[in-house]
Amino acid sequence: MTAQEVIIRPVITEKSIDLAGREPAHRYTFQVHPDANKIQIKAAVEELYKKEAVTVVGVNVLTTKRKEKRRGTRRGRITGYTTPWRKAIVTLAAGQKIEFFEGV
Repeated sequence: MTAQEVIIRPVITEKSIDLAGREPAHRYTFQVHPDANKIQIKAAVEELYKKEAVTVVGVNVLTTKRKEKRRGTRRGRITGYTTPWRKAIVTLAAGQKIEFFEGV
């Protein structure tokens, strides 16, 4: 898999922005491919952010389960599910940052 296939998008939430701003180690959250492992995620982040010359120290991975969503319509109650997805929290070496997250 290429780096663009492994890293789908950054996750921008209040909690992820708070993790990214903490010193000394900045932690960034990405949505990743469901079949990607920690080694592939580390290599993809280092390749995508070569300009900042980041060094990944650690990768934590978790999978969010699908959730049931219900809504009422004229035809009755409809039940659906959200899409399960995989999230990676990447820890960089002390003092390193990714500039993309700084302006958020």
